Amino acid sequence: MTHPHAPRRTVLVIGGGTAGSALAVLLRGAGFGVDLVEAKADGNVHGSGIALQGNALRVLREIGVLERACELGYSSDGVTLLTPDGTEVLTQQDVRTGGEDLPATLGMRRPVLQKILMAAVRESGTRVRLGCTVDRLAQDATGADVSFTDGTSASYDLVVAADGLNSATRRLIGITDEPAPTGMAIWRTPAPRPAGVTRTHLVYGGPAHIAGFCPTSDTMMYAFLVEANRDRASIDPASYADEMRRLAGGYGGHWHGIRASITDPEQVNYTWFTRHLVEGPWHRGRVVLVGDAAHACPPTLAQGAAMSLEDASVLAELLRAHEVWDDALLTAYRDRRMPRVRTVVDTSVRIGQWQSDGVRDADVPGLLRRTSDVLKELP
Repeated sequence: MTHPHAPRRTVLVIGGGTAGSALAVLLRGAGFGVDLVEAKADGNVHGSGIALQGNALRVLREIGVLERACELGYSSDGVTLLTPDGTEVLTQQDVRTGGEDLPATLGMRRPVLQKILMAAVRESGTRVRLGCTVDRLAQDATGADVSFTDGTSASYDLVVAADGLNSATRRLIGITDEPAPTGMAIWRTPAPRPAGVTRTHLVYGGPAHIAGFCPTSDTMMYAFLVEANRDRASIDPASYADEMRRLAGGYGGHWHGIRASITDPEQVNYTWFTRHLVEGPWHRGRVVLVGDAAHACPPTLAQGAAMSLEDASVLAELLRAHEVWDDALLTAYRDRRMPRVRTVVDTSVRIGQWQSDGVRDADVPGLLRRTSDVLKELP
């Protein structure tokens, strides 16, 4: 197989979500030729809300979109804990894992974040194709030949699988690790933000394991309820609003207003919690995994997107710094990321399990503090 490359090296990014978009911007900034393909024709613009902690904001700053994200999101520095009836118990300050010059948390609508990232991708000069993905892939020691679902083909020095939790590329290259359900699930919906909600509010207990909401803009927030997972096939998506409103009925305070706003089932998202961590190599030949394709965890730490963004930052750093892109380099990427990612995945699952099992003497604050100390360090 021959690969008639241009002088600059070329990278294909499969998937235009958080990890793929960030990586494309960083690689273009280093002068590499980058193509990005995204299977969803709408550019993967969907979802309710997301809480980005400081270590995620570090990467948004690196790719040049932090200011825009802060304009359109909502920054906060603490969490208020409440009883199910809405009585405030405690407000505590979050650790600024990105450093003292960044907020502890930035809440955003997921579609807003995705639009910001995709705009940066296009501005970087990345060649973007939506509604397109990989059909076939063949590789040797120097690169990969790729055929696409739109009938075109091209050769690349490196292919990055950023196509999410159920990555088709991961399976295509023979990595067999698959996500597994943890036994819990989450309901999410956008809701109007009352003026008094200036930080995340959480209730542990009541009809659900967790009830919470997080500001995402000057006018909006997103609300969520965590429960034991149910057979998704038994829940008619047309009833999602009714189901979430019913579950929210056991909570007081601001939940009265949230409940009244839950009327459109298409605005409600229901997702099982999963644990996913590729234990072996994160690459095969010239194809490497980033983000949810390699690892994913329940949102109990709000670190899923942060881990994906960090993957992009570290991989881009290594690709910029090394002339030779080989097994040793891609192994070094995985080895650098693995301890930090494993800590986040295991901690996220453990906290969820404690809640599911009703463990009352669990040292959640201590575990969160120790994990935050790890995340304050540069990835």
